[in-house]
Amino acid sequence: MIELVIDAVRKDLGGFEVGRVLPFAKKRMVGPFVFLDHLGPAHFAPGSGIDVRPHPHIGLSTVTYLMQGRIFHQDNLGYRQAIMPGEVNWMTAGRGIVHSERTELAQRQSGQDMHGLQAWVALPVENEEDEPAFNHHGPEDLPTLQTGKLWARLVAGSAYGAQARVKTHSPLFYVHWQMQPGAQGTLPGEHKERAAYVAGGTISVDGRQFHAGQMIVFEPGADPLIEAVSPATVMLLGGEPLGQRFIWWNLVSHSMDRIEQAKADWKAGRFPLPPQDNQEFIPLPETPPPAPPSS
Repeated sequence: MIELVIDAVRKDLGGFEVGRVLPFAKKRMVGPFVFLDHLGPAHFAPGSGIDVRPHPHIGLSTVTYLMQGRIFHQDNLGYRQAIMPGEVNWMTAGRGIVHSERTELAQRQSGQDMHGLQAWVALPVENEEDEPAFNHHGPEDLPTLQTGKLWARLVAGSAYGAQARVKTHSPLFYVHWQMQPGAQGTLPGEHKERAAYVAGGTISVDGRQFHAGQMIVFEPGADPLIEAVSPATVMLLGGEPLGQRFIWWNLVSHSMDRIEQAKADWKAGRFPLPPQDNQEFIPLPETPPPAPPSS
């Protein structure tokens, strides 16, 4: 019932490290999820923090979700929004958006613990050129469930008969599990492509143990029982596949020509910067990162 196991690869994003899970050479997407970074658990000492300078996106939605810490988002639509644990920042790039993510002064002075994930969800072809948008959702928009030793929050999409109040563009699910030792759970059965990412602790599936930093991709139609061996944090994700996508840097599209246009626009300064974070930006990479198509 297990199609593939993916081990997160450590990536330095300039002052802090993440575990890069997707895209993976043998599995570029899980449903519409085309990218997954795992931040932490990490401790930022006083005086340090996150400074992801303004950069562009096209053709996707970014999904930021935290278990610990606080990050401040700014974009060129004028939105300025802190995100805290149990909340979701859902930013739809569409035809193009620019944003930054930073640590605010108070947290930078005091230091903080950070733990969270950022996912990218590819947009259907017909929505790739939509107007950009940003939405912040508090816990009241994200249904929760407690069943014995298993606590669950639906971060986005639909699962287990519930629907999150987060606007999505294709069928998907994104679920946060907190599991006590011995807790058991099953995947939502209504979605074609499904995976479980272990963000903390150890779980058992089909007689095998999996640890923090590992994603288990399941065969379509499989009905695995997931059990916590230790206290565990697990993110479930997937949905309907959208077809091939190209990824170049922060740009996603079904068309490489469209990515080339966005590259030229960013290099020429045709993307406006966030109004209150416009003194610096991330330049277009000189050496292009690998960009095999995702499907």
